[in-house]
Amino acid sequence: MTVPYINLALQHQNIKQELLSAVEKVLVSGQFILGEEVKKFETSFAKIVGVKYAIGVDNGTDALVLALKALGIGKGDEVITAPNSFLASASCIDIVGAKIVFADVREDFNLDPEKVEKAITKRTKAVIAVHLTGRPADMDALQKICKKKKIHLIEDCAQAVSAEYNGKRVGSFGIINIFSLHPLKNLSAAGDGGVITTNNDKLYSWLSRARNHGLKNRDECDFWSMNSRLDNLQAAILNVKLNYFEQWTERRKKIASIYYSRLKNLDMIVPHDKSNEKAVYHTFIIQTKFRDELKMFLSENGIDTKIHYPIPIHFQKAAKSLGYRKGSFPITEKQVKTILSLPVYPELTDEQVNYVCDKISEFYSQKRNG
Repeated sequence: MTVPYINLALQHQNIKQELLSAVEKVLVSGQFILGEEVKKFETSFAKIVGVKYAIGVDNGTDALVLALKALGIGKGDEVITAPNSFLASASCIDIVGAKIVFADVREDFNLDPEKVEKAITKRTKAVIAVHLTGRPADMDALQKICKKKKIHLIEDCAQAVSAEYNGKRVGSFGIINIFSLHPLKNLSAAGDGGVITTNNDKLYSWLSRARNHGLKNRDECDFWSMNSRLDNLQAAILNVKLNYFEQWTERRKKIASIYYSRLKNLDMIVPHDKSNEKAVYHTFIIQTKFRDELKMFLSENGIDTKIHYPIPIHFQKAAKSLGYRKGSFPITEKQVKTILSLPVYPELTDEQVNYVCDKISEFYSQKRNG
């Protein structure tokens, strides 16, 4: 048996005719930029998150950059985020001219509020809380800190569409929040795409123009800005996928529950929901001291795994000027040596999931008897 880490083609194969019909409808209409499909998607997405507004943009990185710009963050300001995320969570800060500041994470891979509070200075303007792996960060604590220090809270929900914290969807806690619709995300376009959510009327008004060159209308420009519009074609594809998204999310949770029940008694850390959260398992990351050996063993048995992410952001060449050193973030640096992402996507069969568990159990059995 083989178990690919991901199989994007299979998801599209199952709904191929619906997707083709949606694409054909857009092609016939000749409406490609900010059309009716975009409006429909934005309305539906806002309801999923539980906010007043959703603004479709070209990708998740642009969403982060526009979010920071909307809050007036730039040169001389500092923004705190996590060093273990995908690099866009940090690069957006540098792109707007502000200084990247990292704070370490907890065992659940999300920002440690105590470390965040210690990292705040007079120049700190915002915290970008990343809901890594599809698990919500500690929003109660982060909200309290940001309110006390009078700084903005931004949510990076790129991996966490429909995840919940205390019965509330992520993307509704911060003043402004972002999502990625990259093909590898739980809700994905057939290419790049992103969404910004907010309940703030003024931010919505500004962002609606900012994603489209700052245009007030076709002929009048209110301010200089970028071109970052969600294509009508991609929105049409996303509107089809929204019909299946809840079912796909439940399947991810089911796969995660199988992994947890089968692996929890082995010598590893296996993720599972806390009582006040509902994770959506964009990735299912175990932690094991035998990571490299296990990864090779699984590969030899036809099981593909990944490491998210093998190099922390503060160790990247691009981050050298920030001055961080080995030991700056002990939890992040410990985890990067032990993390391993197992396959978790809706099209996996129970047989495949149990095969993964069987082989991991076999590996540990050999360790015990070796």
